[in-house]
Amino acid sequence: MPHSVSLINTIAAGLGLALVFGFLAARLRLPALVGYLLAGVIIGPFTPGFVADAGIAAQLAEIGVMLLMFGVGLHFSLADLLAVRKIALPGAIAQIVVATLLGGGLAVWWGWSWGAALVFGLALSVASTVVLLRALESLGILDSFTGRIAIGWLVVEDLAMVLVLVLLPPLAGALGGTNADSNGAPPVWQTLGLTLLQVGGFVALMLVVGRRVFPWILWQVAGTGSRELFTLCVVAAAVSIAFASAALFGVSFALGAFFAGMVMRESQFSHRAAQESLPLRDAFAVLFFVSVGMLFDPSVLVDRPLQVLAVVLVIVLGKSLAACALVLVFRYPLATALTVSASLAQIGEFSFILAGLGVMLGLLPVEGQSLVLAGALISIATNPLWFSLIAPLQKWLHAHSKFARELDMRSDPLAELPMTTEAKYLSRQVVLVGYGRVGRRIAAELETHDIPYVVAEQNRELVEKLREAGIPAVWGDAADPAVLIQAHVARARVLVVATPDAMNVRQMIETARTLNPTIQTVVRSHNEQEARLLADETDAKVFLGEQELAQAMARDVVQRAAAMAVPA
Repeated sequence: MPHSVSLINTIAAGLGLALVFGFLAARLRLPALVGYLLAGVIIGPFTPGFVADAGIAAQLAEIGVMLLMFGVGLHFSLADLLAVRKIALPGAIAQIVVATLLGGGLAVWWGWSWGAALVFGLALSVASTVVLLRALESLGILDSFTGRIAIGWLVVEDLAMVLVLVLLPPLAGALGGTNADSNGAPPVWQTLGLTLLQVGGFVALMLVVGRRVFPWILWQVAGTGSRELFTLCVVAAAVSIAFASAALFGVSFALGAFFAGMVMRESQFSHRAAQESLPLRDAFAVLFFVSVGMLFDPSVLVDRPLQVLAVVLVIVLGKSLAACALVLVFRYPLATALTVSASLAQIGEFSFILAGLGVMLGLLPVEGQSLVLAGALISIATNPLWFSLIAPLQKWLHAHSKFARELDMRSDPLAELPMTTEAKYLSRQVVLVGYGRVGRRIAAELETHDIPYVVAEQNRELVEKLREAGIPAVWGDAADPAVLIQAHVARARVLVVATPDAMNVRQMIETARTLNPTIQTVVRSHNEQEARLLADETDAKVFLGEQELAQAMARDVVQRAAAMAVPA
């Protein structure tokens, strides 16, 4: 019997070639996503041979974006978002303005119209959330404060792009669009007001109603004991909420799924939900990169090499330098500035949507869309390289630049303890690195036993609140020796690393033991292999989340069983 196989062909060809080229890329010590992008180019319409259905591939990629953002929301609370608002909000807006001016300036230089320059600049200003999340996950810093800054930054960018996509059609006529029909269109102020009302209504609905309804639904489904129903509930929630947010409130799929994950986080099953959706997220994320490759026309590299180079430089250098400067202006460490810069050194899904809308409205020439796609492909493929260069670049800057050293050692009222700090906190105290969900509980237990402690935390606002509450705290990255020195680690008895950032734990412990050879060290870990490595290399006491939970439950079970035992 005849079958409609375009969907099957697209999935089979996309995943099959992605596996082959991803494997080859990994063997060549390149990021696997380079192979995924190349697979998309091969099955795209601009190369000979089999051509997959681009429309279906794009929709599959949208599902990947939804599931990925849903997973991020499961690990990202409203408190995390508010904690970085003072840097993410002004930083993202300023960076969008700078990148738009850079890209728009290029377009004007090439002789394009002002409307084309605006669309082109905006398309180069917004980074891909999918690429960022994959990079942060691979580095193990998704849950770190730096990771939260980068995610919060992109959430602000996504919200800004939602407004741009809504406002662009009614403004197209005034900007010189040839396919825009502004007759009968409402005034711009009315469109903007309605958009803000819709987005605000969606966020309020999710945070007020969703936080109560969706965790309850997850609890009821989990009560059935059916694993497939639980997985179905998670996926259905991610996709349906994302779709409803776009259909009813005009919010992007990605943003809708992100808030869906945030409200699901209120459920005690959020960790299980993240695990159950992980295989689907990974598979559809691969299809996202394949679909990006399908949009790319390699001939643009031959026809317009200098223009492609200029676009890539705006994305990789212009945006990154602007972001780095903005983070440093807010007095965050150089390592944080470099990480945020690398996070934004690429463009993605919103750029494609904006470029396509610009062409449809007659604002952006077709060559502009090709240049945006070329810039996206190259910047996505090279993005892991910029992350790998952060540590050696920081080391080189410290060795060769006095200014770079001053950036990490500059005077800041929150970077050192006040002179009025009581002496009991500066001798035989506990140095607690991180004051997140785990750190707060440790601090509460220390206070119960009247054990003095000093907090080292990267969140400036949190350090301010701790000091207002009378708790000694210093601001900065504890991987920087200056931060531990200010926390008086040389006179401490225990160093507790309560952050999930395992990359810098070794450096923290090395600094602490150099200054205080007798200090005891306690750290946390997320997986057994990492825990074993930390224990072997640092001789620290390592607590593994799952292991400690299992031991606590086992002790409770043994006590209950012993209490219920009947003597013979």
